[in-house]
Amino acid sequence: MAIHGNLCQIQVCVSGFINSNQVIAMHDLPHLTASGAAHMVDIGDKAITRRSSVAEGFIEMSAEALAALEAGNLKKGDALGSARIAGIMAGKRTWELIPLCHPVALTHLDIELDILPERTAVRCRALAETVERTGIELEALTAVQIALLTVYDMCKAIDKHMRITDVRVLEKSGGRSGDWKLED
Repeated sequence: MAIHGNLCQIQVCVSGFINSNQVIAMHDLPHLTASGAAHMVDIGDKAITRRSSVAEGFIEMSAEALAALEAGNLKKGDALGSARIAGIMAGKRTWELIPLCHPVALTHLDIELDILPERTAVRCRALAETVERTGIELEALTAVQIALLTVYDMCKAIDKHMRITDVRVLEKSGGRSGDWKLED
């Protein structure tokens, strides 16, 4: 990243390859000061609105591990129940994990974990809701990641080659930027 006046030049990286240099105005990067230093954004003047976000991700595993998980035959116990609780706990503590994230009072956090035999995977979806001055996408993403890491932990004795993949925000609502939904 290079700072030039009020513009910031960054290299955009997709799939491990640098695709292009992109120039972004500094005011489009609210976590950076004019000199490029990271800082916490002041949200004191923002309106309090109802906000929500849905994120999802997958953990792919061997058919053997998926069958043991589905049958409840894991040495560590109930993987999906443990993952649901871990995801909720993590979503509530996102601000402690991400340095410039504001503390957000969640009004609701729902974690869905579905076994997908056709993909030999577990899908996790998190719906986070609040009435706040800032968005809730990070809380939904954190909940998904930690829930999937918990599934990994519970199944690693059977499959050490599991892969967490396709973690993303599917939709968000509320706030100054309004509603947004991923279009596939």
